[in-house]
Amino acid sequence: MKDKIFGVLQRVGRSFMLPIAILPVAGLLLGVGGSFTNETMLTTYGLMGIMGPGTVLNAILQVMSAAGDIVFANLPIIFAMGVAIGMAKKEKEVAALSAAIAFFIMHASIGAMITNHGGTEAMLSGATASVVGITSLQMGVFGGIIVGLGVSALHNKFYKIELPQVLSFFGGTRFVPIVCGLAYTVVGILMFFVWPVIQQGIYAIGGVVLESGYAGTWVYGLMERALIPFGLHHVFYLPFWQTALGGTMEVGGRLVEGAQNIFFAQLADPTVDHFAVSATRFMTGKFPLMIFGLPGAALAMYKVAKPEKKEAVAGLLLSAALTSMLTGITEPLEFTFLFVAPLLYAIHCVFAGLAYMLMHIFNVGVGMTFSGGLIDMFLFGILQGNAKTSWVWIVVVGIGYFVVYYFLFSFLIAKMDLKTPGRDDSEEVKLYRRSDVDARKKGAAGADNAQSEEDALSAAICRGLGGKKNISDVDCCATRLRCTVYKSELVDDTLLKSTGASGVVHKGNGVQVIYGPRVTVVKSNLEDYLETAPDEEYVPSGNAGAESAALTEEKPAGKVVKSDTIYSPVNGTAADLSETPDEAFAGRMMGDGAMVIPEDGEVRAPEDGEVSFVFETKHAIGFETASGIAMLLHMGIDTVNLNGQGFEVFVNNGDKVKKGDLLMKMDLDFLKKNAPSLASPVLCTELSDNQKIRLLKTGAIKAGDALYAVDTYEG
Repeated sequence: MKDKIFGVLQRVGRSFMLPIAILPVAGLLLGVGGSFTNETMLTTYGLMGIMGPGTVLNAILQVMSAAGDIVFANLPIIFAMGVAIGMAKKEKEVAALSAAIAFFIMHASIGAMITNHGGTEAMLSGATASVVGITSLQMGVFGGIIVGLGVSALHNKFYKIELPQVLSFFGGTRFVPIVCGLAYTVVGILMFFVWPVIQQGIYAIGGVVLESGYAGTWVYGLMERALIPFGLHHVFYLPFWQTALGGTMEVGGRLVEGAQNIFFAQLADPTVDHFAVSATRFMTGKFPLMIFGLPGAALAMYKVAKPEKKEAVAGLLLSAALTSMLTGITEPLEFTFLFVAPLLYAIHCVFAGLAYMLMHIFNVGVGMTFSGGLIDMFLFGILQGNAKTSWVWIVVVGIGYFVVYYFLFSFLIAKMDLKTPGRDDSEEVKLYRRSDVDARKKGAAGADNAQSEEDALSAAICRGLGGKKNISDVDCCATRLRCTVYKSELVDDTLLKSTGASGVVHKGNGVQVIYGPRVTVVKSNLEDYLETAPDEEYVPSGNAGAESAALTEEKPAGKVVKSDTIYSPVNGTAADLSETPDEAFAGRMMGDGAMVIPEDGEVRAPEDGEVSFVFETKHAIGFETASGIAMLLHMGIDTVNLNGQGFEVFVNNGDKVKKGDLLMKMDLDFLKKNAPSLASPVLCTELSDNQKIRLLKTGAIKAGDALYAVDTYEG
């Protein structure tokens, strides 16, 4: 249980990295744009004539500032989508869309509840905010994280769900945004009552942290570094940066939560005299460590390396030290300590806490986007001026850190004979990363773990398509698995049909395998399988088709015990289904029935019944008659590619209709120009073995005329 929780927390921490990754770019835009449009700074440096209001440079910088600010203003929805993508196992794009929908619905539900309970005037001061234009509760990034985690859990549970046949169009990935939307309507209502209590608790904890003084800052810095080997540091520091745990402050007339948000709000406010140290205390400690301390440790490792290996070590350590200094990315150096000498890492954590505390003591107010390198120090420290940031103390303390790290690490490595790079004859000269540390933890046991059991259906589909090596692309529409293969001659139709496909259509190197509305689940399973499938090519057996044909014989008909009449949905010309200019329909791969070519644009119900589903592209409607016959009205050939253009639908899923009720209107002029054919199959998609179609009329036909009968035989 402990390992499971730990694994989930690691994944949560990693999922935060996607939205965090945009912050450096946004911070760069806001930092440069905000700094060089600040009239006080321009006057101080004599730049008003070049960059002052009214100049071309000023206009460009204003745009940059606005472009950066919009990211920080909308971090909640960015985190909602980013966390959902990071936590989703597969079909990540569906998780992202579902998260956006759930986020809007949750906040819209909260907004409606606020209106129902007297509006914002009845709420506590600062309790509400405008979230993507919706009046809602001040939930900050926590709101986005709640959505991201919940949506990813629902997504991972339901993205392969198979619904009953009548609802199967809504199965698989299509079900995810539906269930998320419903779930977060309820979550929004609950949050109206629950969040104010949680918010008060967060404010209280944030108050304790702020009142903890220098000791609290030291503990924060120690924990932030100590959690890096476990991958949990993002889970630890992010609430301080993005929520009320890191403090709240009114900036520019609005209440801002979270240390990083406070800093960037102040960065955009020209009236600020000195950036709030109560916020930057959670960030500034990284600068002495990353710009000075770790490069000192790198120099120490170079000094104690064996003479014959110093040349090889120099390039590695110089690169790692420069990366730490410029960008604040410290993994190669820190994980090298951890791998070869955990004691050095423990000492490093203690000094990390001390660096945060010293920056707090010296009132340093330099913020950051992601990490504490020279780039962030220049943008948010030096460029803002010492009066607003006290950045000079970073250099003063940093020089001390460089000296301490250099001498302390040199002494400990030599004294304890620690095998840092260049000191071990048995190993290559290298730096270590998280993967090396994880591998050491797992040992050889990881290599012996049995591979997960293959999905037999997906393996058969893969083989039927000629093997993984023959598959170029996998996609699906409403009913067909659409694949592109390199060699069409390797496709085994018989094997594909044995997987439950009703037919296989070849179009050059394109292969369409018809599974019906459950195809989204088939596609997801196949994509999962292909990730680990052997990269092989299969040649189909030459006599497979003959064997299949020999085994297939038509079931003899008996006495007709029931006959249901299906009526034409359009005015036009009726014909046998085999005359449809599409191999899949003509071959009755998707069901049996008849074909009609409409003469006007109205499509009417062929019987009393219920609308099972309306395709997203509006070109087809699923229908179930009152007698239980499942039907598909597919208007035109390849009209799915028109993405709804030329169609106007008047019914919704679940609507009860009578024979002759208007279902849809078509723009026949548009369809004639843009679709291969107006031929429209009217299909029964789930006939049993003892049911057959009997065509009643061909040629000219009116909507409501009998088109064909569904005869049910004995047995």
